[in-house]
Amino acid sequence: MRAIILAAGRGVRLQLPEDSQLPKCLLRFDGMTLLERHLRMLKNAGVEDVAIAVGFRHELVEAELTRLDWKPRPELVINVQFELGSVLTVHTAARAMTRGGDILLMDADVLYDERILSALVAGSGPLNRLLIDRDFEAGDEPVKLCLRGGVPVELRKQLAADLKFDTIGESVGFFRFDQGGARRLAALVADYVDTGRAHMPHEEAVRDLLRERSQVFEVADVTGLPWIEIDFPNDVVRAAQDVLPQLKPLSGGNS
Repeated sequence: MRAIILAAGRGVRLQLPEDSQLPKCLLRFDGMTLLERHLRMLKNAGVEDVAIAVGFRHELVEAELTRLDWKPRPELVINVQFELGSVLTVHTAARAMTRGGDILLMDADVLYDERILSALVAGSGPLNRLLIDRDFEAGDEPVKLCLRGGVPVELRKQLAADLKFDTIGESVGFFRFDQGGARRLAALVADYVDTGRAHMPHEEAVRDLLRERSQVFEVADVTGLPWIEIDFPNDVVRAAQDVLPQLKPLSGGNS
């Protein structure tokens, strides 16, 4: 199993002064960067093959890996046009996606409970899996995952008024794809880039994969487990004050 961590963006919505902007995976909570948390939890889950898709100030991510002396050292793939959108970042990581085996596609800017990752990696595979949190705040910002009879039928921030579903929740932003699903997603993402849609969020390509029904997806319910995606200044506060105290101390280290 291979993990691909998407960490290319600038994080402009955090409203930091330009000289203080850094990749969001380098935000620290209780003295540990989000990136180190990702790597520790992945190692605890038995996932040591990691690629990090970087862009904005990628040298800072390289410096963090050097500081951690992380082994095996993750592969870095650089999206030099990181300001366009995450579809292009996923496309940049296409080789890592299509080398075979199950892959985990993970947003870097999430502070989360280790049990959420456990729900994603459980089972020997091959399989495709989404995560849903049914306890979410309504609004335009969450990426909604809608199910009908247990089958995912929509993955989008904005839902059509006539959409029929029986379960709705927020997508955690972590996905698992088997070899066939990963290769098909890579093809869809390549088409986005080739047709001038590189500025789109990568969830749109995942949505296309769901809706074309070429792959079978499982859905794991992680409702009740603490996590937060960090986009805005208030998210940083909530992460530190509300989410972090609920997380169990991480076991293991870089050995």
